[in-house]
Amino acid sequence: MTYCVGMMVNDGLAMIADTRTNAGVDNISSYKKLHVTEVTGERIIGICTAGNLSVTQTALSMVAEGVRMPGQDHVETLETAPTLFRAAQIVGHALAEVRNELTSMRAEAPRLSASMLLGGQIKGGKMGLYLIYAEGNFIECGLDTPYLQIGEFKYGKPILDRALRPDTPMAEAVKLGLISFDSTIRSNIAVGPPFDMVVIGRDALHGEQRRIEADDPYFKDLGRRWSESLAAAHRAMPPPPWLDPQPSARPSISVVG
Repeated sequence: MTYCVGMMVNDGLAMIADTRTNAGVDNISSYKKLHVTEVTGERIIGICTAGNLSVTQTALSMVAEGVRMPGQDHVETLETAPTLFRAAQIVGHALAEVRNELTSMRAEAPRLSASMLLGGQIKGGKMGLYLIYAEGNFIECGLDTPYLQIGEFKYGKPILDRALRPDTPMAEAVKLGLISFDSTIRSNIAVGPPFDMVVIGRDALHGEQRRIEADDPYFKDLGRRWSESLAAAHRAMPPPPWLDPQPSARPSISVVG
């Protein structure tokens, strides 16, 4: 019951997450799902969460306190991880441990599903973006598809597939990300504002954070313009050639009494 996206282009990385956790006619609540760890000039790491809230919240608390990785005699945190890959390992290990523990207690494995996006950069290393699964394993964002999504992503995916490229300027990437959110909230009540966003310039080791409320002027104008553009585009396209756009009138039938 969420939608999160991370977009990594040549200019840097943008991560956006909604805040809706429950949805219904009279039951809507929100919770922050984008968490940023920043040591100015040394590292910045953003984490988006989706899935069971108790799993993701507990896993993030474990990471904040420190995780003892297999074969290690000391705890590690996002502030001490030497590389972004190691940061993904730490978060993945915590996520798997929490899910396994809760599953053994409740026997509700399907309902304890969770996933995370982890992205950012550590000084001396490359910028990266990872999708971490509930089992603790993860995949890395590549050049062929310069974005990763978690949660209710099916409505926003076609827009990114068609338009987002590695050489897309950051401002355009953010615009495309917000359009994907506009399309998602129009089709899925489980996703809704406000949205949290962080934009990280490549090698900047600093992020600009912003919360986009439901009445944000730019977001509202973007959604209106996108709807108008879609309507104008489909009207400008030719009709199917096998259908007569202006069917002739039916022949009149005379009734002789």
